[in-house]
Amino acid sequence: MKAYERLLKYVAINTPCDETSNTTPSSKCQFDLANLLKDEMQSLGVSDIHLTEHCFLYGKLPATKGYENAPALGFIAHIDTVSDYCEHAIQPVITENYNGKDLPLGSSGLILSPDMFEHLKALTGHTLITTDGTTILGADDKAGIAEIMTLVEHLQSQQIPHGPICIAFTPDEEIGTGISLFDIDLLDADFAYTLDGSTEGNLQYENFNAASASFDIHGVSVHPGSAKDTMVNACLLAMEINNLLPSQETPRDTAGYEGFYHLVHMNGDCGHAVLNYIIRDHDNYAFQNRKNHLVSIAEQLNAKWGAGTVELCITDQYYNMKEIIEQNIHLIENAKKACEKVGLIPNVSPIRGGTDGCHLSFRGLPCPDIGTGAHAYHGPYEHISAQSMEKVVDMIIELVKIYSTFSK
Repeated sequence: MKAYERLLKYVAINTPCDETSNTTPSSKCQFDLANLLKDEMQSLGVSDIHLTEHCFLYGKLPATKGYENAPALGFIAHIDTVSDYCEHAIQPVITENYNGKDLPLGSSGLILSPDMFEHLKALTGHTLITTDGTTILGADDKAGIAEIMTLVEHLQSQQIPHGPICIAFTPDEEIGTGISLFDIDLLDADFAYTLDGSTEGNLQYENFNAASASFDIHGVSVHPGSAKDTMVNACLLAMEINNLLPSQETPRDTAGYEGFYHLVHMNGDCGHAVLNYIIRDHDNYAFQNRKNHLVSIAEQLNAKWGAGTVELCITDQYYNMKEIIEQNIHLIENAKKACEKVGLIPNVSPIRGGTDGCHLSFRGLPCPDIGTGAHAYHGPYEHISAQSMEKVVDMIIELVKIYSTFSK
């Protein structure tokens, strides 16, 4: 089975996470895909298969005879998708021999255009898999799952010599709540890669440092006709807080290594308001300065309006794994070689986000990220080509070959 055929099978199972849940997995539907994958792993000859109560699925391909001393290499992808644009079943649209021009997404009125996504021109002639404009596609990260499963099939059917191969599929990556329950000992890999990136050939190991920040603003609500020198409008204070942040340091205005503040949610009335932000920066020093700036804003407003008017809670979420991967830079150098062997141009670039791999790297399992070939995650413009997926499969096969003779 080809990788894109697996993708079509997997996206038929909706697996949105639920950020309001306090369980892992956050949504029971993630087990629907996990159970399908478990059965497929068994049919492909994967051994030591474990599906845990928290929806982590592990399996192994034992080393080919004579390759037992090669490093155990892990491949990881996540089962869940975002919850946005998941109100009904995903209906992928397949366009063969894509012409590189504007492509209507079903009858939604949305247009997938190279004016918006320049890389589409490079996909001319490809078999393009898109949404119908009403849902996500779910290639994030079911493309990664499909590529890993196709890797397993090729290793088995083509009898490609390899060292120990370790596989894991995880829940709730999109909300960052699942990975703390990942069993590194059960995976039993020396090194690993997540397949959760974008363009094929992308190799990423510099992710954001990340934190969430919540301002809880307590106003004083009285009748506006007698509010002189008494009313404290929490909504106006919320506006003041946001205006004290640099206006050009938002996701829309930043790229590459540039960090940002992002207002993700706000609500309130005169008496009470809440602002929820995320803070992102690759640089540790700049990351700390961003958090300090929020603290100074809270202090400034409390000095102006009274102690306790503004309560600020900052929670670190994850950190840049660069320092860990640089101690194991062979993971990037060997991935570059694998790309070049299959005709891909390796592109080492910063991750403007996080992956399960950044958490695992700090827990002792170095784990950079490989691009799956998918684009425009988390919305109705999400798409991928069948040829891109096959290139990724070819690339990770070469990576397995490289590590089969690599000394730990």
